[in-house]
Amino acid sequence: MNPRARREEYDAVAKTLHWLTVGFVAIAWALGIFGDSLPKGAMRDTGLLFHIAIGLAILAMAIIRIPWRFVSPPPRVPPTRFGRWLIEWVDPVSRITHFALYALLLAVPLIGIALQFARGHSLPLFGLAEIPSPWPADRAFARNVKEVHEVLAHLLVVLALFHMTAALLHHWVFGDSVLRRMLPHFRKRM
Repeated sequence: MNPRARREEYDAVAKTLHWLTVGFVAIAWALGIFGDSLPKGAMRDTGLLFHIAIGLAILAMAIIRIPWRFVSPPPRVPPTRFGRWLIEWVDPVSRITHFALYALLLAVPLIGIALQFARGHSLPLFGLAEIPSPWPADRAFARNVKEVHEVLAHLLVVLALFHMTAALLHHWVFGDSVLRRMLPHFRKRM
């Protein structure tokens, strides 16, 4: 039997990585947006340190998620009450969106690392070690890299919101199990 044909939902590893990524992207994006509003000094430096650590965690999870998707492919698209034409139209859009999300989950943190180095700063590794900048500070280059980092981070959040909206549409309008197959299971108490 084909395990992909039997399975109706994502496995526990995929669900865990998905929801951790969702939470970390939201926190990193908020710290990126509102970090400059923090008072200068220790609080702002701590916010940046958390932003970088969460970005590195997002990168690590993406590096795990992408091969995991090949090892444990997603379940088949469930049938809907709107019929096969919906799946034929939505499936390519879904694939492109997922590809773009994975690409951005890699690109945004990598460009963030380049930004840290362009500023001439070392890259803190979760407070355990640091990687020194391989090149001297370049303010003009750092400004350009920061702009790319911000634009791609915003694009990541917009695509994630589109992804979430599509899952909710599947649930409430199309009446299929696309959303439920990624939700965690909570056991009922007896």
